[in-house]
Amino acid sequence: MAGDRNGPADPARTLALLWREPGAGRPGRGPRQGLTIDAVVDAAITLADSAGLEAVTMRRVAESLGVAPMSLYTYVPGKAELLEMMLDSVYLAMPRADHGDRPWRERVTSIAEENRALLQAHPWVAAASTTRPVLGPGQMAKYEHELLAFEGLGLPDIEMDAALAFLLGFVHNVARVAADREIAARESTMNDEQWWAANEPLLAKMLDPTRYPTASRVGTAAGEEHQGAADPEHAYRFGLCRVLDGFETLIDQTTG
Repeated sequence: MAGDRNGPADPARTLALLWREPGAGRPGRGPRQGLTIDAVVDAAITLADSAGLEAVTMRRVAESLGVAPMSLYTYVPGKAELLEMMLDSVYLAMPRADHGDRPWRERVTSIAEENRALLQAHPWVAAASTTRPVLGPGQMAKYEHELLAFEGLGLPDIEMDAALAFLLGFVHNVARVAADREIAARESTMNDEQWWAANEPLLAKMLDPTRYPTASRVGTAAGEEHQGAADPEHAYRFGLCRVLDGFETLIDQTTG
């Protein structure tokens, strides 16, 4: 986006902002006394929550704060750095259940639930997450907490990290499918059940059960059960059980 300095984030400047001392980022002079980095990040998060990540531009964030767009660069170098700070901020604010002495399946399920709740509250996070983690205090607190769900199970460190990444990848994928479904419903002004009902005559004509017997049988059964092509809640519950079963097999093999 023009004027947003939307290139790759500068790692050194981003890390300095993420790990800044409390109260840092408030310039002595500027167009609006009292504006802080945290205020800029919070405004960007609110905008992303309400209008999507595409709506987050330096100009729109500035408008929501009542300042000139160029004044934001006093606090944040550009949109790329702002995005990483937004991610770290929501990671830091995530509720984290105490693992305590709970069984490992409950601990891992809790991690999945916490991340699912985060993605439901902030759908843009799934699209904003990158392969290079944001190594701020929020990301590190999140990573530490989530790894502890796998601690003491006998898994090597590499496999603990891989298991966590696999779990989070599953949760992110289900969340993105659910978000896409909601967008499609809004854009078509019909939910899945209404869409299938409206198109049933054409689909029945094109999908010949004698030519596609298995697809016809299974698709019909699933469609009747879910009242649509898919049910995100069922997909999440079914998939999480399979993920946990896979972890159990891995733990059994590792510990003998």
